[in-house]
Amino acid sequence: MQQLESDIVVISAGTAGLAATVTAAEAGARVIVFEKLAHTGGTGNVGSMVIGTGSSLQKRNGINVTSGEVWRNHMDYTHWRADARLVKAFYDKSGSTIDWLEKLGVQFRDMGQMPMGRTGFQVTHGVIGGSYSMMKVLANRARELGVQIFLRTPVREIIKEGNRVTGVIAQNVLNQEEYRAKAKAVIIATGGFGSNTEMIKKYTGFEWGKDLFSFKMPGTTGDGIRMAWEIGAAPSEMMMQLVFSLPIPYHGAMGTSSEFMILSRPNLMVNLLGERFINEEIISNTTFGGNAIARQKGRCGFMIIDEDTRKALEAEPSPFPGGPPRGSGGRNLSMPPDLEAFLRETHLDFVFEKQAADKPGDLAVSIKAARDKGYKYLFMANSLEELSEQTGIELDGLKKTVEEYNNFCAKGHDDIFEKDPKHLRPIKKPPFYAAQFFPAAYGTLGGIRVNYKMEVLDNEYHPIPGLYAAGTDVAAIYGDSYTRHLGGNTQGFCINSGRMAGESAAAFVKTIH
Repeated sequence: MQQLESDIVVISAGTAGLAATVTAAEAGARVIVFEKLAHTGGTGNVGSMVIGTGSSLQKRNGINVTSGEVWRNHMDYTHWRADARLVKAFYDKSGSTIDWLEKLGVQFRDMGQMPMGRTGFQVTHGVIGGSYSMMKVLANRARELGVQIFLRTPVREIIKEGNRVTGVIAQNVLNQEEYRAKAKAVIIATGGFGSNTEMIKKYTGFEWGKDLFSFKMPGTTGDGIRMAWEIGAAPSEMMMQLVFSLPIPYHGAMGTSSEFMILSRPNLMVNLLGERFINEEIISNTTFGGNAIARQKGRCGFMIIDEDTRKALEAEPSPFPGGPPRGSGGRNLSMPPDLEAFLRETHLDFVFEKQAADKPGDLAVSIKAARDKGYKYLFMANSLEELSEQTGIELDGLKKTVEEYNNFCAKGHDDIFEKDPKHLRPIKKPPFYAAQFFPAAYGTLGGIRVNYKMEVLDNEYHPIPGLYAAGTDVAAIYGDSYTRHLGGNTQGFCINSGRMAGESAAAFVKTIH
């Protein structure tokens, strides 16, 4: 076993881990990073936005939003089911973090190009080149500062002597070389448990592949959470960052292939009983849509249109309510090979696929092609009876709902959910098209209880000396629903909590002699 020694060990080189690493190293700490994958960046490689309040970029664009305003909105949205001190620390830090990233060389879009959001807060900072470019900047900066980064070397155990953390044991997966790294502090930033189906079922109640089709990012198996619990860390609330989508390979925020986007508009949506259950306008907020679908029979919902609606929607300029989904601008043909390999490995290559082949009028052909390949979640039928048989929707309920909905369309008023009349399109002319949507998630949130200094707490809410955590492993700040209206929130929390953990750990090691 090879012996190593450092001030701080960071477990994982993803978004939070890299932010913690660079911050601690800039504060003068010696840092070693162990990453289980073959590359740095983790889930941050496929992000695009970072939330920030009070940044210099906002001020240059005449945007004056305070961290207090956003904090109050966040706390009201979560009904104060979040650690107010931690949330406040996050937003207070977020503006300076954008400035810090800019100084490191990360470039952001002009704020005028970014969405305002339902709150009226223009707080989303879009990263030019995507977050992959930001991860490269952070990794390069870490190496400039002399940080040792061990790739393909997951940590197996956190060492605790007495009441204090003193290091880790890691092992390279290729040559089986073992490392015992002595350290004064350890920062956990392993990205949650989004690819651990057993943990998902046990702690969130969803069964992956049956009633959940979330992204399974490599390496996010809950290792950091498990190791923290093993040495006495208290668990926090744990949840999925819930949205909804078509299942793989057309998954994503409501699907991404352009010919299927018309099945993601505010059209008629029913459950397996054939009943409407939402004002379909709310699907532009994928968190709300995911919540609504998750409580239906079979945890699914069916969006239905007819032939006339297909033609009308294909003629409209915007293929998606509220703007295009993540990555829909077409594939970046100059994408670095290592990013492309990462996307293929994680089944996220659809995010960057060119959509030039998706032509109006191809919906029937595309559905047939998908079904010929065994895809079970897209449908086309020449009658409601046939649609019921294909989908499993109860026929009596479907017929009753379609008749009722068509009456609403005829008079221009939705008597049940008061949907905007412009979205009322009848279901009359076959063929009828349908898509079956399920809950999905970008990842998991929470697992390890921390305070606003990112110190890991035990079951008595006391800090475990020398142990810190950041990122989605600790992101239990969303109550029961993700704050989608505050764009870039998860990535923003990861970077800012990483910085906060790095600062706290660097200050702590100076007290250890």
